[in-house]
Amino acid sequence: MEHHQLALYLAAIAAGGLLGWVAPSATPGIEQAISPVLGTLLFVTFLQVPAAELLRSLRAGRFLAATLVVNFVVVPLVVAAMFFFLPDDQAVRIGVLLVLLTPCVDYVIVFSRLAGGASHRLLAATPLLLLAQLLLLPVFLYLFMGSELADIVQIKPFVEAFAFLIAVPLTLAWSMQAWAARKPSGQKVSAATSTTTVPLMAATLFTVVASQVPKVSDSLGDVVAVIPYYVAFLVLMPFAGLGVARLFGLAASATRAIVFTGATRNSLVVLPLALALPDPLAIAAAVVVTQTLVEVLGMVAYVHLVPRLVPTTRTTVTP
Repeated sequence: MEHHQLALYLAAIAAGGLLGWVAPSATPGIEQAISPVLGTLLFVTFLQVPAAELLRSLRAGRFLAATLVVNFVVVPLVVAAMFFFLPDDQAVRIGVLLVLLTPCVDYVIVFSRLAGGASHRLLAATPLLLLAQLLLLPVFLYLFMGSELADIVQIKPFVEAFAFLIAVPLTLAWSMQAWAARKPSGQKVSAATSTTTVPLMAATLFTVVASQVPKVSDSLGDVVAVIPYYVAFLVLMPFAGLGVARLFGLAASATRAIVFTGATRNSLVVLPLALALPDPLAIAAAVVVTQTLVEVLGMVAYVHLVPRLVPTTRTTVTP
């Protein structure tokens, strides 16, 4: 499954799309499974990096600084450049802002690892990234849309996301690591659990797509209109990420990770935010899910292209 995981992810998306299309009545129940499946995926992801390694990675000052700059300085500037070209519909605009202004904290680790990036450092940065976007998203929404829409967005889903998608999985992962360090039975359970990353990633993509396809279909015209902006974002961000990494003198593997964190967005975690919006803004959820579909296809290309953009022979300062 590790060797064929990209094909499995695409198959999961296709299967989810098919289910959502032929059985739209099942989507409300499937939607309830998004957070549990995603939380389980993050638990398994955290389990694969020892707690001591996470703490050491948090002390990588240059890498963390580059991560914050690319996500909370460069990305907002890129979004600002395209903002006034977006469709005039406020719901569409807020959906684009929600997803593009929030950095990914889940499958970015998987795709970065596939491309030879320093995924363990991204893993260590996930709590910081989620907390930073929790604090900064209302500020960005105010700057782009004004106080009225900034007040509409509820922060409670973000707090819940931090608790149930970061704090709880991380605590459980560290507890299992401690068990594995003391008992052979813990080692066996931990090793077996770590092999479930690929099917859990596929299950997450399947669940999100299957639950949201009917909404995307109902708003197809508005959804199609934002696809070029998502594609443009994916085209621009590798070069922006490379520039930031060079500014901080990062090694090749860390540079690849910066490219991925700048390009991948937090669609799975901000989806509950979009779903919590009032009915007049309901299309925002479809706009968010559309970004997921575009991004996953883009990540397939990134896995092959980013190692060419950032070869391991590039000489840099180690962070």
